[in-house]
Amino acid sequence: MTPVERQIGDVLLDASGISLGFGAVRALQDVSVEVREGEILAIIGPNGAGKTSLLNVINGIYKPQSGHIRFRGRERRRYKPAEVAREGIARTFQNVALFKGMTTLDNIMTGRNMQVRSGLLAQALYWGPALKNELAHRLAVERVIDFLEIQSIRKTPVGRLPYGLQKRVELGRALAAEPKLLLLDEPMAGMNVEEKEDMSRFILDVNDEFGTTIVLIEHDMGVVMDISDRVVVLDYGIKIADGTPDVVRADRDVIEAYLGVSH
Repeated sequence: MTPVERQIGDVLLDASGISLGFGAVRALQDVSVEVREGEILAIIGPNGAGKTSLLNVINGIYKPQSGHIRFRGRERRRYKPAEVAREGIARTFQNVALFKGMTTLDNIMTGRNMQVRSGLLAQALYWGPALKNELAHRLAVERVIDFLEIQSIRKTPVGRLPYGLQKRVELGRALAAEPKLLLLDEPMAGMNVEEKEDMSRFILDVNDEFGTTIVLIEHDMGVVMDISDRVVVLDYGIKIADGTPDVVRADRDVIEAYLGVSH
């Protein structure tokens, strides 16, 4: 798989000087990362390097002890996940976080919560603007289902689906929020080769067709080198490299900390 030539724009997110600790454990130490519009940025590093902690800071689960975040040119004042989601940042998780008893369609519909504009009374009565909003949300969800090629499982409870399809449904729920920035925490963990190829294709298509900026954590170096425009490497909470896949792959510190051998 060869990455297409993408148009990379201005800085969309600037996380500067981020430090995060839990007691004596320093999860992140003065980490600075820029994410540019339209790019696919991979974050790699050994287990415990601080990768998920960085995503948790970006989407508001953790508030860092120091540093700041600017998104779309505005400095963040609050760190609650719901407020971050309203800003246009969506997230998938390392472990599938779906409503197992609900159908694929209903799980993806939950991704539209931030788009709801009508009041509770109008929603309860299901008339006027609330009805129009509901129809618009369902149309948006059906587009996501078609895009991810999961029409055949739209009415299937997700708890009955194989793991690879559950990960695809979780991606669909994030896409339903129409994010400007999509954070993917190990989207291909536990997948076989065919499932990884499908997920890689969908990630590239999301970036290409929707123009969504993507930050992903991934351990499969083949995938990272194939689909990423840029790679950030963390080791023990410290950023040790930041550059194109070819530059990072040849970096001696990266080879020693993570890759193990020169490719």
